Amino acid sequence: MEIRVLKYFLTVAQIGNITKAANSMHLTQPTLSRQLQDLEKELGQKLFIRGNHSVSLTPEGMILRKRAEEIIELVEKTENEFSSIKDTVSGDIFIGAGETKSIKLIADIMSNLNKEYPQIKFHIVSGDSEDLSEKLDKGLLDFCIFIQPFDVEQQSQKYGYVNLGEKDVWGILLREDDPLAKKKSIKVNDLINLPLLISRQAIKKSFTNNPILNWFGEDFEKLNIAGTYNLIYNAAIMTESKIGYTLGLDRLIKDTVDSPLCFRPLCPKLEVEINIAWKKDQVFSKPSKLFLDELHKKFKQN
Repeated sequence: MEIRVLKYFLTVAQIGNITKAANSMHLTQPTLSRQLQDLEKELGQKLFIRGNHSVSLTPEGMILRKRAEEIIELVEKTENEFSSIKDTVSGDIFIGAGETKSIKLIADIMSNLNKEYPQIKFHIVSGDSEDLSEKLDKGLLDFCIFIQPFDVEQQSQKYGYVNLGEKDVWGILLREDDPLAKKKSIKVNDLINLPLLISRQAIKKSFTNNPILNWFGEDFEKLNIAGTYNLIYNAAIMTESKIGYTLGLDRLIKDTVDSPLCFRPLCPKLEVEINIAWKKDQVFSKPSKLFLDELHKKFKQN
């Protein structure tokens, strides 16, 4: 399976038309069609559903698309790492991160490192812990910022990590004109009959020690979960539109004069730790090694 052919496949999957894809890559349509047919023969699977004027992916094609994107991304990352092996320190650092205000601590390290090595580039990949840990394990990311309930300490045989020394506070994002906003903090009983918007990661039962589920206890089954979210900004818009109350972390949505929203912490207070992790068996590029050294200088190593 050639990298070149995988790029052809991805272009066709994106454009949805073989002729247009061929033109965009300066290939003839028969040449591209033949390459795709050879790829299907090599894999022993039909990858495309061919129509009169368009093509779409089969379930097998969708699987290959995900894997091909990862392969191309890893190839490009490897090429960049080798191109940076020279006297001048340059290259890319890929950092996965959940939504947390504590990323400011990492941004400070980026800023200091960039002043000394301006040719280092930083790339932030947002997502939940499950997606990010998978990318970290595959070498697509150099570092990951994990927020509980992802317990990096339980996976210390696989990951090295440092604790950022800050904690994020869980609470409810709600409208200022809501009667509940008059309270200084929110208890479980306040939430039982309310439509809630909850982070998908926060309520995963696969985590052995999930602080959110522990906080609700048996009352979790009584909640009216009106929806889930991956990015709190989108959930905040839904809260503005009175779709539900957002259960999330503090300091992610700014309180401004014009904002119709406010944040109220949970009671009893619920705080979660923030860690940045890396694979223990990882071979670091020069930029990533410099970044790791700066992490160890600023935070205690685990």
